[in-house]
Amino acid sequence: MATEARSKTTDFLGWVSDLAKVHSTSLARTARAAGLQPEDALDAVQEGFHTFLLLPQARTLVADEGEARKLLEVVVRNAARNLRRRHHRSAPHAAFEEVADLPGDEPSVEVLIERAEEHVRFLGCVDRLAELQRRVVTLRMLDEVSLPEAARALQLQPGRVAVLLHRAKKALEACLVG
Repeated sequence: MATEARSKTTDFLGWVSDLAKVHSTSLARTARAAGLQPEDALDAVQEGFHTFLLLPQARTLVADEGEARKLLEVVVRNAARNLRRRHHRSAPHAAFEEVADLPGDEPSVEVLIERAEEHVRFLGCVDRLAELQRRVVTLRMLDEVSLPEAARALQLQPGRVAVLLHRAKKALEACLVG
């Protein structure tokens, strides 16, 4: 009696194995059609087969492969939809404390205009600098390039670049104040 039950289980699992080999690709397409990425679609197919094995009516479908495929397709489509909807698949949400730390108000139009005027005035002062000083200011202050890198780019000694930057800062300060 026990060997007969074991034989039926082995036959059933062999049938399911054959079913998986034949229909896995089309079931993965079903999962993709439900909105999953390829690797998630395979997870849905595996989950679908797991659910299928637990269904009592699956054993009665051994003789009817067409009906078994239809049931598997429904189970996989449902698994795919569930995977897509699960909380761990949704985008992470910011904690309330993080949202509370964000600034709530944008700067007023007057503040933005004032900043733009300062920027234009600064660019005008930069344009008044000598060409080499302007390149040093652009590299060191605007592009935030390190002193050795700026010296290499300008083919100058680092000390010379530092002196040029110092003089440029003094000239910019005098221009902006005056």
